[in-house]
Amino acid sequence: MTQPSSLSPTATYRLQLQPDFPFSAAERVVPHLAALGVSHLHLSPVLEAVPGSTHGYDVVDHTQVRAELGGEPGLRSLAATARAHGLGLVVDIVPNHMAVPGRTVLNTPLWEVLRDGPASPYARWFDVDWDGGHDGRLLLPVLGGRIGDEARHLRVDPEDGVLCYHDKVFPLRPGTEELPLAHLLEAQWYRLAWWRLARSELNYRRFFTISDLIAVRVEEPAVFEATHATVLRLIREGVIDGLRIDHPDGLADPVGYLARLRAATGGRWTVVEKILTGEERLPGSWACAGTTGYDALRHIDGLFVCPQGAGRLFSHYRDFVTPLADEGGDWEETVRRAAYEVVSHDLAAEVERLVRTAARISARDPRPGDHAPWALRQALRELLVRLPVYRPYAGDATRAAQDAAMLGRAAAGARTAFRVPEEARAVDLIHDLALGVGADGEAALSETPDPADGPDRTDRLDRADFAARFAQTASALHAKSVEDTAFYRYPVLLSACEVGGDPGEPALGPEAFHAYGARIQRDWPATGTVLSTHDTKRSADVRARIAVLSECPDRWRDVLAGIGEDAVCGAGTALLPAAGPADPMVSWLAWQTAFGLGATTDGPAATGPSPGESWGRVAPAVLKAVREAGLRTSWTEPNAAYEEAVTEFVRTGPCGVTAAPLAALAAQLAPYIRANVLGAALLHLTMPGVPDLYQGTELTYAALVDPDNRRPAAFRPELLAELDGGAEGRRDGGPGGSAPLDLAGEKLRLTVAALRLRRAHPEWFGAAGSYTPVYAEGPAAEHCVAFCRTGRVLTVVTRHSLRLVETGGWWDTGLRMPPGGPWRDALTGGTGRELPGGEVVGLSELLSRSPVALFVRE
Repeated sequence: MTQPSSLSPTATYRLQLQPDFPFSAAERVVPHLAALGVSHLHLSPVLEAVPGSTHGYDVVDHTQVRAELGGEPGLRSLAATARAHGLGLVVDIVPNHMAVPGRTVLNTPLWEVLRDGPASPYARWFDVDWDGGHDGRLLLPVLGGRIGDEARHLRVDPEDGVLCYHDKVFPLRPGTEELPLAHLLEAQWYRLAWWRLARSELNYRRFFTISDLIAVRVEEPAVFEATHATVLRLIREGVIDGLRIDHPDGLADPVGYLARLRAATGGRWTVVEKILTGEERLPGSWACAGTTGYDALRHIDGLFVCPQGAGRLFSHYRDFVTPLADEGGDWEETVRRAAYEVVSHDLAAEVERLVRTAARISARDPRPGDHAPWALRQALRELLVRLPVYRPYAGDATRAAQDAAMLGRAAAGARTAFRVPEEARAVDLIHDLALGVGADGEAALSETPDPADGPDRTDRLDRADFAARFAQTASALHAKSVEDTAFYRYPVLLSACEVGGDPGEPALGPEAFHAYGARIQRDWPATGTVLSTHDTKRSADVRARIAVLSECPDRWRDVLAGIGEDAVCGAGTALLPAAGPADPMVSWLAWQTAFGLGATTDGPAATGPSPGESWGRVAPAVLKAVREAGLRTSWTEPNAAYEEAVTEFVRTGPCGVTAAPLAALAAQLAPYIRANVLGAALLHLTMPGVPDLYQGTELTYAALVDPDNRRPAAFRPELLAELDGGAEGRRDGGPGGSAPLDLAGEKLRLTVAALRLRRAHPEWFGAAGSYTPVYAEGPAAEHCVAFCRTGRVLTVVTRHSLRLVETGGWWDTGLRMPPGGPWRDALTGGTGRELPGGEVVGLSELLSRSPVALFVRE
């Protein structure tokens, strides 16, 4: 655990910058965001990106602030306005990769490498395997077809020294401008190739499977300095106050990178987008404040999933879909099949690079020796698909024992995939290399090899390279096989198919949540926490709606049964025979998606879609789901007839006239959706860590997978002004007013009350504070989650509210108020009700006005 030396935010607010929402637009909403109670704005990447980018993660120039957003003057103006309103800036940075733009001149370092090859001073910037085939050239998979068919579209401009292909432009190697085209192509430091060759022939590391994003070797000190100089200057000059680090698992040495970054920033508050799985812990050696918060999301969401109901919902899903075990019938089998597909197909080039390195090492080491490439390849695949986490961390002493045990278990399973036991010894070699073990049994990563080391230097470099590349490939494999494939093949309860989630075990109890809260407060009190982000597949409020289905699985079954044959996408018809047979899996997914996106309130602040708008949002999300699932169509092998059938089904079914029963169910479940929405929000805002609010989520916010969740937000400062209009007499300046509110208004009032409390009393919620579970007593105690922060703030939340009502309500279940007092209700208007400390209060009284409560000790 490494705490930041700078002050931590009390809460951050994420703004998704893009040309349609530049710095000037962000500057205009600063007064409203400051009034909410956050302490910092959290900006998506601000450095120069591919023109038109709506996310900014495709950086092309680390030296410039993005012109389309307003450039450095615009950023400085935003920072000044924010500071005038008491806000700081946290900025998202992307150390792992840069874009390969169509006009490669936009990326100057890459342009010079393409022009000058390995001799370029920028050659060390990019993770290129120059010995990985292609006659020492870098493969650029940019052609729409085979080179022989596309050559007619190539044009040489000798005056400018460029090669053009449609709208793409590449530099020419000096002196080759006048060569015949065939010879000119062969003479370049790059090889233009059919885009389909990327999966098996690529010789540069990329972001996951996106060939348009080339990996940067930020572990090189000179590369770190060059790619971080502008951001570090802006930190020194007081423009930027903190950092979010994108995809640290893509880095060769996350520990070293974060240590260097901490030293360069002077210990500014920094969180990392590290996705933890199961019981995995953030390495204590990482010099950061913690994660961006997907682990918190998992623990909050799990509280609102009924385990018994989730099991029954799976039974109904199985009857409706009848899936094969490895196509959505069993979570572990589904993940394993997806992993085999990704490691064998999508990541074939990455695996082959590891095979080449392992073969070189094996040829030099007579002790294991004599491993055929096919055996090394199989050992790699079998080991990689069995890793339960994103990646190991070779060379990190704080993870050594844990990673050794994990890789040992994976190796034991991998050996069983070999029919000949002696050939399974290839697994032993791969296991040792993945752990960073040298030929002598010692750590190969313990020090940087000295140039004077002689022949041992090459071996140690290869071993260090293998360990890093194995870990990076493991991370890409886990992300692509679980998040981007299996999640879409196992749509039992879509709210559980979220980054960091576990659809196989979607429910978590209060004890798990309290244990997590206590551990975070002890080890990472300034870590980030989130509920919605630009990467969540469904916003928190959409997931809250869907989670209610785990409390009423039979009602969900009956709704689909009542719709009859129209509930299933018929796929192939006389007009579209190529669409194939009926698809009940996509039908189940589409109905749940439409239910989750349904209008979130009946009031003027509703952020859910109108009936006419919903099809335009549900259909793209469902199409993305079936392409990611890759069972009937895919991004690279689209089945147009099937996709047309799915789109039409969404239009006429879940978003059409046959969806009336869906709307009726939503109306019946509205009180319980309300409890989930408000409960998740209050837990997020008062639990240990620094809450990050995604744009627009102070109100009810319904969004699906990107690009739906990256649309410019609609801010409603007039609603906050209306709430604050009744704040006269409130001792804490919190929102007042006692008029009835819709769900959006309730959520806004709760959010503002909690944020302003955190800002007014950071000592209650920070590292110096404490987290104490508070337990209800009585027959319905399991439906209450409560905790006290530093003896001053009490959070009380209802879970499984539908089941609570069905079993007769709270009965005589009570909650003993923490000592001291009196305790004042921070969510009601006027001066708020007060309760004495140390006494048991019936939950039916405590939660008579709302399914959640927030009390402050006077």
